[in-house]
Parts: sequence; structure tokens; C-alpha cells
Amino acid sequence: MASRCFWVAEAAPDYVAYHDTEWGFPVGDDRRLFEKLVLEGFQSGLSWLTILRKREHFREAFAGFDVARVARFGARDVTRLLGNAGIVRHRGKIEAAIANARACCDLLEAEGSLAAYVWRFEPPPAERPPVLTEAVLRAMPTSPTSVALAKDLKRRGWRFVGPTTVYAFMQAMGLVNDHQTGCATRAAATAARARFRVPR
Repeated sequence: MASRCFWVAEAAPDYVAYHDTEWGFPVGDDRRLFEKLVLEGFQSGLSWLTILRKREHFREAFAGFDVARVARFGARDVTRLLGNAGIVRHRGKIEAAIANARACCDLLEAEGSLAAYVWRFEPPPAERPPVLTEAVLRAMPTSPTSVALAKDLKRRGWRFVGPTTVYAFMQAMGLVNDHQTGCATRAAATAARARFRVPR
């Protein structure tokens, strides 16, 4: 591929593959959306590459991110997860993941699906910069819609969902296409969004 976003230049092959095939492509699957919200919380203070390389361990440890199953985790599961060297062993983040699963169950009951809920926060075109350079992207760790989504998730009992974390989630799940101008993957992500049917 001729060119990529600044943050993936000369990166490890697994990071490059993530950029080229996942990051910025729209997702409408509740389980994947829940997984990403949880993993973004675990990333706080760490690099995404660290989490990416542990992602399969996280999936195994958290029952494939089945929301209902994670919501039933209790004290024994917290102890089990704290002993799992394959994931990030941070009690606060582990307990937040379980609490978020319970909050997600409430959200699913109220909204029907996590996908329909989060895609209501897709920003309007006017909120998006016309040209995405490295400087623009570095200066844009949040957005008005990520602030609104973070606020609403917190109101619903979610943890580790600040505006910066939520904006990273929106970037990764294709609610915004932040492949920078000139990145060879930008057009593919744009085409995927054009084909994508927004969940209702």
C-alpha cells in the first residue's frame, strides 16, 4: 500500500493489518461494539498495540464479550481475571468491564441494540474537517458528538468512557473516518460506509 496514516508508518505488521482492514470501517454488530468499548477502557494509559496483541486473550477471558455472560461475572471472576497474565490485570478496569456489561444489558432493554444506539451519535458532515492532516488529527482527541456520547453512557452507568476514549471508539468503529487525507485506506473505508446500513 502506497501510503498510510501517520500513526501506523513503519509500525509492526499486526498494527498495519489492523489499520488496513479494521480501523475506520463501519461496525453494526453489538458484540464487536461492546468489545471495543471495553478494550478502549483497558487501553487507557497504554498503547492500542498492547491491547491489540492481547485481544484474543481478552476475548477468551471475557466469554467472547457476550454481554449477558459478562454481566453475570462476580467476585470469583474478578479474582480469575486478576490472575490472567494474558490480559491487563487492573482491578478497576476489570470491574468497570463487568459493570459496563450490566449497564449494556439495561441499554439493550431500553434501546433494542447497542448498534442502533451508538450510530445515533454519528456526527453530521459539518462537524468533520474537510482535510485531515496529521496536525488536524493530533489536535482533535475529542469531538462534540464524542462528548455527548460519553456523557450519555456515563448517565447510563458506564465507566472508563470519557470523551477521548469514546472518540477513539468512534474512529475505530467507523462512526468517523479519520484515515488522513492521502491514506490509501481512506477510500476503502468511505466506500464501506456508503454500503453500510445504519442499524435502527
